[in-house]
Amino acid sequence: MSQFQTVHNREQTRSMKWDNRKAIFNSEEVLPMWVADMDFKAPEAVNNALKERAEHGIYGYTVITEDIRNNVTNWISLKHGWDVETNWLSFSPGVITSLHIAIQTFTNEGDNILIQTPVYTPFFNLIKNGNRQVVENALKYDGKTYTIDFDDLEEKLKTVKAFILCSPHNPVGRVWTKEELTKIAALCEQHDVLVFSDEIHADLVFDGYKHIPFASISEEARERTITCMSPTKTFNLAGLQASYIVTKNNQMRAKINAELGLLGFNMLNTMGVIALDAAYANGKPWLDQLMKVIEANKLYATTRIENETNGKLKVIASEATYLLWIDCHELGFTDKELQTFMIEQAKVGLNAGSSYGTEGENFMRINIACPKATLQEGLDRIIHAVNALS
Repeated sequence: MSQFQTVHNREQTRSMKWDNRKAIFNSEEVLPMWVADMDFKAPEAVNNALKERAEHGIYGYTVITEDIRNNVTNWISLKHGWDVETNWLSFSPGVITSLHIAIQTFTNEGDNILIQTPVYTPFFNLIKNGNRQVVENALKYDGKTYTIDFDDLEEKLKTVKAFILCSPHNPVGRVWTKEELTKIAALCEQHDVLVFSDEIHADLVFDGYKHIPFASISEEARERTITCMSPTKTFNLAGLQASYIVTKNNQMRAKINAELGLLGFNMLNTMGVIALDAAYANGKPWLDQLMKVIEANKLYATTRIENETNGKLKVIASEATYLLWIDCHELGFTDKELQTFMIEQAKVGLNAGSSYGTEGENFMRINIACPKATLQEGLDRIIHAVNALS
């Protein structure tokens, strides 16, 4: 597991996370622990496949063959117990692109689209920039975890055309149970709501929990759901821009493919195709090791934060992802003061919780997909700054 403990210098690589610190935080001194990519090298199987392709030296138009499609569907079956046919797949550069296409294709300007806040920031922009209306079903927070407010959800579903489901949920780390998903599916069927399911973190689920693809809940759910998935979070391939859409409904899939073609997304980039294929064909041993590292990092971070900040910071129990959601209310700051404190006093670059909606105010999101030495340094900085307030 030493590959996950090596600290790699990512500066001067045009890294958004590392080389954009001045632009994002107005400081070069912060330790960046924000945007959701990892400070680990991708699997050797992926890197070797990319090297082999680079040695060929010709990067012409690259098609996605049936064997690649089979690798995708085999992965979904292996990891999530969902049998998907290869012709249900469409490919796009990223999940946000896929969600944009779904919104543009199946909703109209002025339509209401529901999200469950606090939630991944781009969801707001996708809806607002498309001249649609955001409808929020705020998750219920009991001081320890988050649950769905189903009474509010049902009322809101009566008014919307589509629902962007985040599963597993980013940033709160919930893995929705079969009971929860079944209830959502029944309400969406009752009120004729389309579901655009962002399942990009599906492979990053901790022991004791199970990701269930929303479209696998029932035949009715399959017919009204567009599922967006990708290997990019799983194998640290975000910069290679490769994702796919799973749509069982033939008419809906035809419309998606038409919109992809209209936008010029008829194929993925060559290296993205190579990486996707290699990751799904040979990446599982690497992922198994990764999850042990993330699990250990989660325990280390949670234990230190809760034991060494005198209750001023609280980590929300995470069931998936390599992102921890930290409750900072006890510090007594305004949300803006909290952001300034983390940058100027702790000198760490985190995601401000308020960027995920008003329910995220006075929370911070930290990325723990890094070597333990990096995580230790980040925690040292946060804990020292918090305790200096006493």
